[in-house]
Amino acid sequence: MDPAPRTARVLVLAGPSGAGKSRLAARLHTDHGWPVVQLDDFYREGDDPDLPMSPLGLPDWDHVDSWDGAAAIDALERLCRDGAAQMPVYDISRSAIRGSHEVRLEGHTVVVAEGIFAAHVVDGLRRRGLLAGAWCIRHHPWLTFTRRLARDLAERRKPPMTLWRRGHVLRRAEPGIVSAQRSLGAEPMTAREAETRARGLPQDPSPRPRQTDRGAGG
Repeated sequence: MDPAPRTARVLVLAGPSGAGKSRLAARLHTDHGWPVVQLDDFYREGDDPDLPMSPLGLPDWDHVDSWDGAAAIDALERLCRDGAAQMPVYDISRSAIRGSHEVRLEGHTVVVAEGIFAAHVVDGLRRRGLLAGAWCIRHHPWLTFTRRLARDLAERRKPPMTLWRRGHVLRRAEPGIVSAQRSLGAEPMTAREAETRARGLPQDPSPRPRQTDRGAGG
């Protein structure tokens, strides 16, 4: 009898905006071949009535309600159990989804999911038996501020003054962000520490429950 098919599990990379989650995810893809899901692509679109607003009169992209966590968890489950899933592609400069792309396991048993709200999928993935680990990537707040501003300016995400003001708000809030993500189940560590931990990550998940053939004889 063939062995039961394996279900992949998700390594969650949380952390403040600009902490280096995307760079770390790219290195893990290069080193281990693990597929990467960018959870920031699950932002709500600019005309969504449930999109929260900031005191600046702009959509509050740093509020968890600006993001569709339930859709993210469902998409990760499809990828882990079916071996492939369609993921949205979000254009943050336009505050809109501009397409989709397919992510495939290609035989791997670990999926990397990264994003600023990634810690909010930890509990849902754990309850579905799909959590491989959850880490909050963090650095000194001024280093995070500098990296975030350089990235956002290069990608023209929003007007420069908006990025500057938002960056300082996030810098002051960073210790609280890390603490909150720890409370959600993401263990704080640097990117270098995370790379070391990844080398020892178990990659042999439990088999899926086998469905019985009710028409077969005993």
